[in-house]
Amino acid sequence: MAIGMGVVVIGRNEGLRLERCLASLVGAAEQVVYVDSGSTDDSVQMAKALGVEVVELDMSIPFTAARARNEGFARLQHLLPAMRYVQFVDGDCEVVEGWLSRAQAFLDTRPEVAVVCGRRRERFPQRSIYNLLCDLEWDTPIGEAKACGGDALMRADAFAAASGFRADLIAGEEPELCVRLRANGWKVWRLAEEMTLHDAAMTRFGQWWRRTLRGGHAFAEGAFLHGAAPEKHWLRESRRAWFWGLGVPLATVIAMLMLGWSGLLLLLVYPLQVVRLARRGGRSKRENWLLALFLVLGKFPEMLGQARFLLNRFGTGKTALIEYK
Repeated sequence: MAIGMGVVVIGRNEGLRLERCLASLVGAAEQVVYVDSGSTDDSVQMAKALGVEVVELDMSIPFTAARARNEGFARLQHLLPAMRYVQFVDGDCEVVEGWLSRAQAFLDTRPEVAVVCGRRRERFPQRSIYNLLCDLEWDTPIGEAKACGGDALMRADAFAAASGFRADLIAGEEPELCVRLRANGWKVWRLAEEMTLHDAAMTRFGQWWRRTLRGGHAFAEGAFLHGAAPEKHWLRESRRAWFWGLGVPLATVIAMLMLGWSGLLLLLVYPLQVVRLARRGGRSKRENWLLALFLVLGKFPEMLGQARFLLNRFGTGKTALIEYK
């Protein structure tokens, strides 16, 4: 058991995924807290049966994953005042045996690092191309990083000093926190160690579209908060989505008005971009082409997600969760 370590798990109606998650953690850390956001299945009862402390969120207050993690951390502080490290885990992830002890050992030897994460893998990448795309997305470079995802081990004092996650963010709260931690002099690190098995359960195009839409919203909000130099947080990602998702279609319309139907030739830039990305990929041929195709296609929901953020921020819209399952 990792002494001085607490774990925050968040979830809603995760069923077997949550059971796997909690079972992988019971006995591995000094204290585990599960934060439930209005489940209608037996998630709460199952967690209590496993001896896990449960926080049931007041759903009359707007929900975000960031808020859930913050409330879980607050409960951990109460239960474990001497807590040094906190592992955040999404309820659809199973923590790999030995990860907590290896991650803690790394932080023990690297006092300048506030956040450490490892390899997140998809449990069933073969079940759909959308699960496979998630698995490819998790395959990120190791070493010093700019940000972590929803699964990461953090120094409790650094997290508390940064006031935790921004509770109003509906997506992208982990990279945003990492921006502030790095501004405070901390480092973020990614290890080659296996960390979690994730179950995206994405089998439909609509799920992928909404998840990518949420990513676009996160890009826009991240750039709004920290897009200024020197950080330029998600500024490039935001500009790419606007260029490919809106700029090229608008340019095509203008070209058609000026040149007639031949203006449609401008749309050839999309398949050319797919070919360019696929040819420079470093994976299997199938994976390179799939990733290239969906990277280009994804610019449209990303652009729409950014437009939604702008309407919510500067118009009369109301920020709401964008969920894909």
